[in-house]
Amino acid sequence: MYAKTCLIFTVNKLTVSKGLRFRRSPRWKVSWLFVFVALACLPFADLSISTYDPWAELGRLFGGLLQPSLVAIEKPFEALLQTLAFAILGVSSGSLIGFGLAQLFHLRLVRIVCASVRAIHELFWALIFLQIFGLHPLTGLLALGLPYAATFAKVYAEILEEGDRRAYDTIRQSAGPTSAFFYARLPDLWQHFVTYTGYRLECGLRSSAVLGFVGLPTLGYYLSTAFLEGAYAEVWALLILFYLVIASLRYWLRPKLLPLYILIAPFIIANDSEISVDNISRFFTQDIVPLPLRNSEGLSGLWQWFTELFLTEALPGIINTLLLTQIALVLTGLIALIWFPLISRLFFERFGRLLGHLFLVIMRSTPEYILAFILLTLWGPSMLPAVIALALHNGAIIAHLMGRYSNTLSLRVDATAGMNRYAYEVVPRIYNQFLAFLFYRWEIIQRETAILGILGITTLGFYIDSAIQDIRLDRAMVLIAITAALNVCIDSLSHYIRSKLRLSIGSQQISAESRR
Repeated sequence: MYAKTCLIFTVNKLTVSKGLRFRRSPRWKVSWLFVFVALACLPFADLSISTYDPWAELGRLFGGLLQPSLVAIEKPFEALLQTLAFAILGVSSGSLIGFGLAQLFHLRLVRIVCASVRAIHELFWALIFLQIFGLHPLTGLLALGLPYAATFAKVYAEILEEGDRRAYDTIRQSAGPTSAFFYARLPDLWQHFVTYTGYRLECGLRSSAVLGFVGLPTLGYYLSTAFLEGAYAEVWALLILFYLVIASLRYWLRPKLLPLYILIAPFIIANDSEISVDNISRFFTQDIVPLPLRNSEGLSGLWQWFTELFLTEALPGIINTLLLTQIALVLTGLIALIWFPLISRLFFERFGRLLGHLFLVIMRSTPEYILAFILLTLWGPSMLPAVIALALHNGAIIAHLMGRYSNTLSLRVDATAGMNRYAYEVVPRIYNQFLAFLFYRWEIIQRETAILGILGITTLGFYIDSAIQDIRLDRAMVLIAITAALNVCIDSLSHYIRSKLRLSIGSQQISAESRR
């Protein structure tokens, strides 16, 4: 008995010692640095609630959940089909182009172009193409296809880079590189491509739904209308319909059926809109040309115009975007650490994990834009709805990934339970992967932060949307370029921190994210 007690004491002492080393590690210090930065941002962020009676409105919102109805919505299933069609065509075209670009991703120019294209949110692309093509289906397809192609190029290139090349190198000695690729590399990596493409289609469905907020006939169009009218029964009916589509994705998204979906989709989104050649010509030759150049004011006039734009709109937008991003990033991490036990076998039995899965599916399936729209309606225009929306959505994604990862851990027979298991056994062992995914989503949070400005929050998106509404497209294009540059900088900084801390997002993690 004495020997057993000494053994347990020694093991627990080693566990505490590991916990102390964990808290002294560079990863822990970097974590606290980001926490302090977020705390320093709080006094400068507008986190107020300005509506008269937000709790009453919240009660009416959840009251609609008790009686969801599609009766008052005109053609809701047609809107759902439009959402599916835009997503399928946009993602499939993006994957095809991205696969080709992945073969050239070793070229610096290709990497720079892809980084710039994917740094611009799909809604910003939609606003740009609306000025060129109007509400033509090409607007939605390009808004999804372009940034997705750039994203596919990066991820496909990473999968190819991390794959085993031995068979390819052997076959290439007696055959050409093309034959060697299709016979040796592609079959080995095919499952990674398929799983990531499936994940991207889920993302495409969320993005396609959100395109309705700029006028395209997807679910977002009817959602925004129902919210503004206070028809919460219709809101919940549309959201439930969307959740069912996302939840059943694995059942109807079969590789063998995908060619059939692609053939049918163009007929679903077809409409009578026509593309105006005059609009296209005016956009490139007049609308996006800076005003001083159109007025022949020379470089001095152009510099004065840019300086005024930067100081009055770009700089305040950059500051607010960074403030909101850093607060949302830290809150995302906190939520992920709190929520991941919900689906972990180390903390809950099967029924509890089932409820946890359902909760996380709902939270991560709801686009940040729609969450922010809901909270803005309830709380009024401030940074608070955006922070909460970003943290809930991204926190659910990371919590799901970390919960799955924790299920691969094996604990000692005498491992403690409750908070001691959480704090001393599990969190130290998954913390590296947690930080890897958190920093991986940093740039994504930044992109979403910028686009939420369209809802009235004074990030860069607010000034971009204002410029477009005032038909000052030259100013809007400069602000979009600044937004893209800022996102590229955040992405580069995130990659630098991950490399310094040796936090990798490899092909296994990509596949795990794809199956979430």
